[in-house]
Amino acid sequence: MTNVPLEPVDAVTVTTLVDNVTDALLQDQGPAKRLGLGGRGALAEAPRVPAAFLEGGQTFDAPQAEHGFSLLITVRKGVSERRVLYDAGATPDGLVENMRRMGVSPKDLEAIVLSHGHFDHTTGLDGLVRALGRPNLPVIIHPEFWSRRRIAIPGREPFELPSTSKSALRGAGFEVIEEKQPSFLLDGSLLVTGEVDRTTEFERGFPIHQALRDGGWQPDPLILDDQAAVVNVRSKGLVILTGCGHAGIVNIVRYARKLTGVDRVYAVIGGFHLNGPLFEPIVPNTCEALAELAPEVIVPAHCTGWRATHALAANFPEAFIQNSVGTRFEL
Repeated sequence: MTNVPLEPVDAVTVTTLVDNVTDALLQDQGPAKRLGLGGRGALAEAPRVPAAFLEGGQTFDAPQAEHGFSLLITVRKGVSERRVLYDAGATPDGLVENMRRMGVSPKDLEAIVLSHGHFDHTTGLDGLVRALGRPNLPVIIHPEFWSRRRIAIPGREPFELPSTSKSALRGAGFEVIEEKQPSFLLDGSLLVTGEVDRTTEFERGFPIHQALRDGGWQPDPLILDDQAAVVNVRSKGLVILTGCGHAGIVNIVRYARKLTGVDRVYAVIGGFHLNGPLFEPIVPNTCEALAELAPEVIVPAHCTGWRATHALAANFPEAFIQNSVGTRFEL
């Protein structure tokens, strides 16, 4: 494969708009700047909401956590800053409400990248449209994004996952761009991987995941619409952002290096999907492979799982940073 010409940038800031965890006591740590009491963006400066049972009748209007994921990517080249939304969270209003609380304007967005079609990464588009009116923004997806999916746990009744309405998304005014291959945004400064090569022996997908195809439910363990976003920060290396990481976090990092021809990995941020008994057995393999790839910053989020997160923290004490809603990574 010929390397794609990913333009280096001077810096990138990655802001967590939606994640499963919020912690107002986390301290600033390296590139991580916290929103809460322990950080520079003090919670004391946050907007207030009425609270009848508190003296003074008000409390902090702090960002909320939910089982979903969304990042704001801000790319800087010279004096220019440009912004892309990566995923949109799990509830109609969770994303826009957190943006409001954090002072982030949806009107500054130039594009949206959706990592895959699962509802916990897409539902917040609802509130975003209501905040913007007719958005007229490009939305980058993989063609299998629209698939109807369900979870089929042995011995239980399968349950279908909510899926995005094609007519609603297009009818809202978005320019929907479907692409399996790698594509670029921001004049070649941000790479969307498209479909990720599966090369590891141990990252074999989600075995209880199914998709509706040809009128029937069929196994869909690979979730081929899973795609990452990549930025090349000058003199530092690749910043790789994942939604759930269904393609496998090691596969994703290796593929980003292969696409760009850049070996140095500066930061990996996002969901690594290592939660529960189906995935915890591959946590040691994942840690071993990541050690070879040697990212300087590792931020497991969303669906990574408690046991995997603690294993990553133990194996990479210098690189590991805990995520939280409102955290800003200045990379």
